[in-house]
Amino acid sequence: MLETVVIVVHLLAALGLVALVLLQQGKGADAGASFGAGASGAVFGSQGSATFLSRFTAVLAAVFFATSLGLGFFAKDKADMLIQGGLPDPAVLEVPSKPAADDVPVLDAQKPGSSDIPAGAEQQKQ
Repeated sequence: MLETVVIVVHLLAALGLVALVLLQQGKGADAGASFGAGASGAVFGSQGSATFLSRFTAVLAAVFFATSLGLGFFAKDKADMLIQGGLPDPAVLEVPSKPAADDVPVLDAQKPGSSDIPAGAEQQKQ
């Protein structure tokens, strides 16, 4: 629910920021007018007091920045939940390994010196 509210506020701040930037007059407009027939007092001097549009643009920029950080926080939480939910705990994956000698079957009835291989001519003479 909170994430949806942050997304809506973020989108409204973005659209408002774009609209306010497009509505304002650029700083270079006075400089260009002063070289022609314009009546600008200061070419590159102080701009004077901030207008309502410039202050509201700064407020919307701060809101946009804050909601961007909030959305990044929500995305990090979702990524952590996906990682933890999809993979088992590393302690579960560690299986103690047994030596290979334990895997070989041994018959109890078989004598230690005998084998399944028939004895050759050399072994029969002894």
